[in-house]
Amino acid sequence: MKILALDTSSMVASVAVMDDEKLMGEYTINHERTHSQKLMPMIDELLRSCGLTMEAIDLVAVAEGPGSFTGLRIGVATAKGLAHAMDIPVVGVSTLDALAFNLPFCQGLICPILDARRNQVYTALYQWNGGDLHRIEAPMAVALEEFIAKLLERPEKVVFVGDGVEKYWKILSDQLGERMILPPSTVKMPRASSVAQLALQKAQAGEVKSFYALVPDYLRKSEAERQYEEKRKKV
Repeated sequence: MKILALDTSSMVASVAVMDDEKLMGEYTINHERTHSQKLMPMIDELLRSCGLTMEAIDLVAVAEGPGSFTGLRIGVATAKGLAHAMDIPVVGVSTLDALAFNLPFCQGLICPILDARRNQVYTALYQWNGGDLHRIEAPMAVALEEFIAKLLERPEKVVFVGDGVEKYWKILSDQLGERMILPPSTVKMPRASSVAQLALQKAQAGEVKSFYALVPDYLRKSEAERQYEEKRKKV
């Protein structure tokens, strides 16, 4: 099964092609968020470099969220469009799951953190057990201080990944001390290859969708939606 995977959930734009469990190629750009301009050229270049066309792709996978609302819309819309055009299924993968999957067989807890603004983060907790990645805490949008309090109740060391780490590292370090671990930057950022591997697992379990059933998972309402609701309450 050949999988085309996309991740545009953050500043990073990443595209990968896998043939079953073999990574054929991966193209990642971590510079300026212009996904609407870069994504299709990246896909075209990667397919060409792998000697493939879209006709060879059996499944499209995409990071479905949480993350940047604009980035998620671009990635999901692109995945839906490609799947529709080629009449192939799609798989949505949690951005947080994919970030945690960047750290195979890591000791301790893995904690992806994405900046959700308004003093909140998108986060979850994971742990490897018997060669499988398990969720310990489900994805959530939560105040950072509230989530740190959860971490302080546990004894394990915590490995942090995601774009929120850079913004909040001092708070995390002050609260967690030596229990806080930062991996190399290359595994802290989103990788489409992780999206592809998780999509393969979901496809093998029969968890695929038609293009029209795929929607972003924002975890919370957008700023515009919240402002609109506040205005309606005042009317």
